[in-house]
Amino acid sequence: MTDREPARVNQLDRIKQEYTAAARQILARSMRGVAKTKLTPDMLTLAGVSLCLAGAVLVGFEDRNEKLFFWLGGILFVVGSIADILDGALARAASKGTVFGAFLDSTFDRLGEAAMLAAIGLVFMRDGNEIALVATFGAVIGSFLVSYTRAKAEALGLRGDVGFGSRVERVVLISVGLALAPWGLLQWPIYILAAMAWVTVVQRMLFVRKQLRELVEQPS
Repeated sequence: MTDREPARVNQLDRIKQEYTAAARQILARSMRGVAKTKLTPDMLTLAGVSLCLAGAVLVGFEDRNEKLFFWLGGILFVVGSIADILDGALARAASKGTVFGAFLDSTFDRLGEAAMLAAIGLVFMRDGNEIALVATFGAVIGSFLVSYTRAKAEALGLRGDVGFGSRVERVVLISVGLALAPWGLLQWPIYILAAMAWVTVVQRMLFVRKQLRELVEQPS
C-alpha cells in the first residue's frame, strides 16, 4: 500500500464520520418533541422490524403485479428502516435507552434486512438469474460481517466503524433496487451492495489490525 492510499482512506473515513455526526444531530433535534410522548425506543424497534418483514412478504408476491408489490414492499422497508434508525435517536433524546433495548435493536436490524434480501433472492430464483442470486447470498453474508466486525472491534475497545457499507448505505441501495425492479434493474444495486459490504469488511479488518499494531508499538 502506498503513502497516498492510507491518506485517501483516512480522508474517506473523515467524510463518513462528518456526515454521520451531522445526521445524528438532525435526528436528535427531530426527536425532542417525540421524547415527551409515551413512545419508547423499543416500540419504534418493533414497529420498524414489523414493517420491514411486511415489506419482504409483499416483494415475495411481485410476480402478481411487479410495480405494486415491489414499490409497496420498498416503501414499507424504507419506513421500517427509518423507524429502526430513529429508535436510537429517541433513546438518546429521551434518555429511555436500555442495554436490552440496544441489544434488541441490533438483532432486529439484521432480521429486517435479511428478510428483504431473502425476498429479493426469491425473485432472482424465479427469474433463473443465478449470478444475481449468488450475489444476494454474498450481500447477506457481507452485511452480517460488516455488523459483526464493528461489534467485535468495539468489544476489544477499538474502533470498527470505517467504510461505506454500513446499514444506512445498504438500506439506500436495497431501496433503489426495489424502485428499479419493475424494469429489470434490481440486480445492479445488489451487485454494488455485495461488493461494498465485502470491501467494508476487509477495511475494518485491516483497520483493527492497524490499531492493534499501534497499541503494541506504544512505549510502555
